[in-house]
Amino acid sequence: MTSENSAGAEPPAYGSSGHVRHRGDAGQVPRGIHVPLVTPFDADGSRVDVEALEQLAFAMADAGAAGLVALGTTAESASLDAAERRAVVGVCARVARERGIGLTVGLGTNDTRKAAEELAALPDLVAAGTGAGGRPGSGGGGTVAALVPVPYFTRPTEAGVVAHFAHLAAGSPVPLVVYHVPYRTGRALSSATLRALAAIPGVAGIKHSPGGIDQDTVELLAAPELDARSGASGASGAAGSGGSGGGSGFRVFAGDDTVCSPLLALGAAGGILASAHVATGVFVELTAAWRRGDVARGRELGHRLVGLSAALFAEPNPVVIKGVLHALGRIPSAAVRLPLLPASAGAVERALAELAAVEAADAAPVREDAPAVC
Repeated sequence: MTSENSAGAEPPAYGSSGHVRHRGDAGQVPRGIHVPLVTPFDADGSRVDVEALEQLAFAMADAGAAGLVALGTTAESASLDAAERRAVVGVCARVARERGIGLTVGLGTNDTRKAAEELAALPDLVAAGTGAGGRPGSGGGGTVAALVPVPYFTRPTEAGVVAHFAHLAAGSPVPLVVYHVPYRTGRALSSATLRALAAIPGVAGIKHSPGGIDQDTVELLAAPELDARSGASGASGAAGSGGSGGGSGFRVFAGDDTVCSPLLALGAAGGILASAHVATGVFVELTAAWRRGDVARGRELGHRLVGLSAALFAEPNPVVIKGVLHALGRIPSAAVRLPLLPASAGAVERALAELAAVEAADAAPVREDAPAVC
């Protein structure tokens, strides 16, 4: 299988001391698969197992992931205290630095002022984890991006959402990735609003999780001025060309695991996918196939993976993923924190069966000479 990093994904910029740096005005998030990591706990859920987290992070990187996501929803971040959050970010930052891949940290609340405070503190949080001082862009500690949700529960107007992100981006030391997940936030955004967000300097992309493929999704990925269409080579010319239009650097990442392949076919730059904890290399190969315009291979891999993703999300995320990882011996326990409950045995068994089917399928070598027909 071909690593996405060797198939067109740009690694993040690093300072002279080897720490992740903001790329300045470019601020691009690497194309490819980004894995929002679970937080492994001990058997009773009282302690974060940082050693298991580090092993998991290295495994994702070595399987070809373009980036790691710390403190996402999959990490049960709402249940972590400040010390645990620092530990999780520190582990992910060290692995990202050592492997030369991207790091995105989940931050933000439905209060703009508090979200801005969290963003301002992020470089120091990462620097503490990596043992170096400095700020992004100055050769010191930093991060590639912050994953920031659309304000939830308060349900602001779409104009209010744009104002929220404009305010955050103006003062943020790192580029922002908008997390658009209407079935969690209660606020769906139109394609016009998504494009308005893309026009904000410092907003580098979007984790797009509308729950399916709707007209707004199609319109967003068709927007000629966005780098979102650089995901597939046939959608934007030669792979790595930097988009089909103005080259704003804004990229769309699939966030609904079961429709990742169709979004890649439409031109998404990659995916932020919890399912990629397992069969990581196959997800990486999926993105590489669509980037080359290898429609047959992309369809084959997409159909192979959709059943796995559906099984992994059969119960509230990340309970089944943790159950599968524990069954595979990759984390010490499947423990989750309330209000989540552990996955049912049947759900874990079905997901393991889907994973076995994916792994047993004939994995033909990725064709590097496939024509750009998508």
